[in-house]
Amino acid sequence: MFSSESLARGVAVAAPGTLHARTVSGGLEVPPQPGAVLRFGRGERPQVDLGVGEDDLRVSRRHGELTYRKRRWWLRNTGQQLVRLPGGQLMHASTDPVPLATGYTPVFVKGSGHREHLVELYVTGHDHPGRVSRRQADTMPPKRWPLDPNERLLLVVLGQRYLLYEKDPRPLTYQRAAEQLCYLRPDGNWGERRIEYRVEAVRRRLSDGFPYPLLHDKEAGRPSDNSLLHNLLRGLVESTTLVPPDLDLMETEEQPG
Repeated sequence: MFSSESLARGVAVAAPGTLHARTVSGGLEVPPQPGAVLRFGRGERPQVDLGVGEDDLRVSRRHGELTYRKRRWWLRNTGQQLVRLPGGQLMHASTDPVPLATGYTPVFVKGSGHREHLVELYVTGHDHPGRVSRRQADTMPPKRWPLDPNERLLLVVLGQRYLLYEKDPRPLTYQRAAEQLCYLRPDGNWGERRIEYRVEAVRRRLSDGFPYPLLHDKEAGRPSDNSLLHNLLRGLVESTTLVPPDLDLMETEEQPG
């Protein structure tokens, strides 16, 4: 078992391959020694090295472990509930161990109801043996995608439920969107086929580097256009290319009496 150390104290001087782990209960630093193991869960020492979800009976007393072998840290789920990794990847107790990449990896342990318990993992890299404080540096903005005014209006109308941050939103139908657009911009010649054409043009233009698929994959089969539109709207909202104030575009000017 490894003694508890401050995660913040050790990261800047740690050797490459060092594992830093932290939960709300504390933090650990584990050197990259073959056979080293770090266990986390609801239990107490010596059952686990790092506590997580200590008040949640859905979390196993030994819910996961990290083992250093083949010059990598390998994560394994040893609990009854699922573990979730970045990108939505899930791990069951029967899932093969997953190697951690250098840098930061958040691990979420599913608990009771909607609760998820966070285990923060950081593996020090060879090129960058420590993390540098950047508290005073300028914030990097998210990557925002270019849209012309007509495209923005069209996508705001189609994605208004996304901009309201509804749970499991879906795009407006082209028919409903055409009705709203004709009301908002009567001179815009909006029709279902025109909307479909404009959406496809945006998907093609933004497909390179977009976080979600925007084009049909010939090898994987042909997803519905609605799924690709969902991907487009989801990515635009998550990147803050489209934001709730854009809903003001759907307001009509009052006509003088």
